[in-house]
Amino acid sequence: QVQLVESGGGLVQPGGSLRLSCAASGTGFSINAMGWYRRVPQKQRELVASISSGHSTSYADSVKGRFTISRDNAKNTVYLQMNSLKPEDTAVYYCNRVPATTWSSWGQGTQVTVSS
Repeated sequence: QVQLVESGGGLVQPGGSLRLSCAASGTGFSINAMGWYRRVPQKQRELVASISSGHSTSYADSVKGRFTISRDNAKNTVYLQMNSLKPEDTAVYYCNRVPATTWSSWGQGTQVTVSS
């Protein structure tokens, strides 16, 4: 099973930026659609951005125009550039296949906190 390790989270002021990274170990990364999900307490995990094997992207309305997903298949890594961050973006962010399957296991996630 592919392991996923997220990094890059932190504390940022409203309007600030962060870049998240997710490194995948194992095989099959380049042929799978990947996505960034986020979860806040008491709510279900939601998909905020996805990128196909052909680099087509899709975004949730709540982040469209502010977040950019990208991937580097040579490094087995997917990125999430987050700009104009808002307090409501505060969450634990995870990457995984889209849709999530037994191909990979959920990582620990990376905490993003947007606060002044």
